[in-house]
Amino acid sequence: MQVSATTRPASDTDADTVVVGLFDGEQPPSDAPAELGKLLESGEARASFQTLALTHVEGRRWLAVGLGKRKDFTSERARVAAAVARERARELASSRLCWRAPIEPDDDPERSAEIVEALVQGTILTDYRFEKHKSAPADDKEGPKHLDQLLIAIPSEGPVSDEAEAAVSRATTVAEAVNQARDLQNRPGNDLTPAALAEYALALGEEIEGLQVEVEGRTGIEGLGMGAFAAVAQGSEQEPALITMRYDGVGGASNPTDARGVGGPLIAFVGKAVTFDSGGISLKPGAKMAEMKFDMSGGAAVIEAVAAIARLKLPVRIVAVVGATENLPSGRSIKPGDIVRAANGKTIEVNNTDAEGRLVLADCLCHAVSLGAERIVDLATLTGAVIVALGSTYAGLMCNDEELTERVTEAGAHTGEIVWRLPLHEEYDKLIAGKYGDLDNAPEARKAGTIVGAAFLANFVGKVPWAHLDIAGSAWDLDRAYVGKGASGYGVRLLVELARSYSA
Repeated sequence: MQVSATTRPASDTDADTVVVGLFDGEQPPSDAPAELGKLLESGEARASFQTLALTHVEGRRWLAVGLGKRKDFTSERARVAAAVARERARELASSRLCWRAPIEPDDDPERSAEIVEALVQGTILTDYRFEKHKSAPADDKEGPKHLDQLLIAIPSEGPVSDEAEAAVSRATTVAEAVNQARDLQNRPGNDLTPAALAEYALALGEEIEGLQVEVEGRTGIEGLGMGAFAAVAQGSEQEPALITMRYDGVGGASNPTDARGVGGPLIAFVGKAVTFDSGGISLKPGAKMAEMKFDMSGGAAVIEAVAAIARLKLPVRIVAVVGATENLPSGRSIKPGDIVRAANGKTIEVNNTDAEGRLVLADCLCHAVSLGAERIVDLATLTGAVIVALGSTYAGLMCNDEELTERVTEAGAHTGEIVWRLPLHEEYDKLIAGKYGDLDNAPEARKAGTIVGAAFLANFVGKVPWAHLDIAGSAWDLDRAYVGKGASGYGVRLLVELARSYSA
């Protein structure tokens, strides 16, 4: 999809469909055709949020979308409105779509840029389809499944502002990264093996300037003393992968002068990437086990967020660590009651092999610390308990640092990937104390399941400011207008926005 901004009136573009937003209590924009005003007067068009009305003027479709009250119009509402418009445009077999941006020349430039960014993201995310494994081509009678062109018409007498141009470019890059993460998530376990994910990350390193990618296999993981990660992986014949990505700022490794000039902390993103999780010896129920291909969603988000950051050339330093493996039962699998040693020397009683994600993350967090991380954010589909607590609306946030908590929360609010903080308290540490080893990966008490998962992980970050995001309720079937069912790519936009907060 080609995406661009213009200050030409929407009627002067070559779009086959133009979208105009209607605010409650206001007339259509002055540059909209009179027919839209007539639709509004007749009641066929309404300003209520997400309502739609269609008219034709001089051979072009004009689609009116209700935006509600102007004071209530946020970036998230702009994403939703864009999604509603894109779905209607799909029904109309549109290939060239133009949004008359619902902003005015005297609006705050920063807010205008946020709305423009949201319109682009909402459209691209809604345009997504996963058809990699469809054997038959789409029926031509359905019309084009994807847009060829998206134009954002910005009301202005001059050229497109630098802020608007940057917003469109940034939104396109990030939204495409989200869709790439969704592709990774949606691939089945026999397609996206740990080795396949590693190969994908290595290809990004070859493609993107300034991005370095290294991969260690089973031997390397064991050689680094990652006994917890290796224990999960030993049950599968598929080779596990420890994926490490580095981006050192504008120019990256190919331009050391620029890299040395980038300030700020070294930020680590850590992702769980269990490409299929059967539960191991502690086997999961058969119902919905197919969804456990999504247990690599945290790793997908981390990989694509770092790729987007590098493409945007943000002046930040990033290291990413992704632990990729399968969790399967076999004669070699780890057993309930086994004790393993993590890279930092902590011993762990594995009382439930289906609590494997925290074992993988434990060693990945240790690795991030060993690489010099000064801030750590991990993403994982870690616990079903977070779905009970928060549903799919919020991801669970647990953090040992107030400043990092504030940054992550603000990044979530800005992107619509909202988080809700859950507490960490020393009393939770008692729940994870081991009987025969230092730690228990699955306490029998089953209290505070999401928090206990984070309390366990806290043992592997030392004193580094660290945030844990449990995205088990948000990674798929989020069911928001712009992502719907299936993979959501949750976390990519939040992580990019978090990196931007350090680059300001």
